[in-house]
Amino acid sequence: MKKMSITAGTPAVSENDAALATPFVRCLARLIRAQDTYGSQDGVSDAQLLAHFIVTEQQRREIPIIGDPDPDVMLRLNIFYTAVGLAIEARTGLVASPTMMISHEGFGRVLLTTGRLVVFSKTVRDVHRFGFATLRKLAEAGAKLVDDAIAAIEAYPEVARA
Repeated sequence: MKKMSITAGTPAVSENDAALATPFVRCLARLIRAQDTYGSQDGVSDAQLLAHFIVTEQQRREIPIIGDPDPDVMLRLNIFYTAVGLAIEARTGLVASPTMMISHEGFGRVLLTTGRLVVFSKTVRDVHRFGFATLRKLAEAGAKLVDDAIAAIEAYPEVARA
């Protein structure tokens, strides 16, 4: 008698597979792999590669409210917004550059600009807690940022191309 995997066919598995197939998450995984100059992530699946972006509610509760972000968190934040910029570029042909000004305490601002148009501006806080509850939430957040930026570009095409 064949044993079946406990997770096979469960909604969480298919939800993760669906999230991993989204254009934004594929772009994020490609960006992480491109920055792996030593090949240490060569045999790692995309889900394992993106596991650092997942912070469950329980993990979030265990992180102090006030804290300094470590370099790994800052790198993940930078990679996330760079992937948003690359996804915008893939869909519009316009370079979307992220600019981050984050204090050592984890507070600051993130901007994404194309030409002279600011397509995304957000005040960030608690950067040391940066992450998403699930891969689906990661995919949704990235896709929403990309879609909102593209809507701004379509509303002001001359400014975006300036």
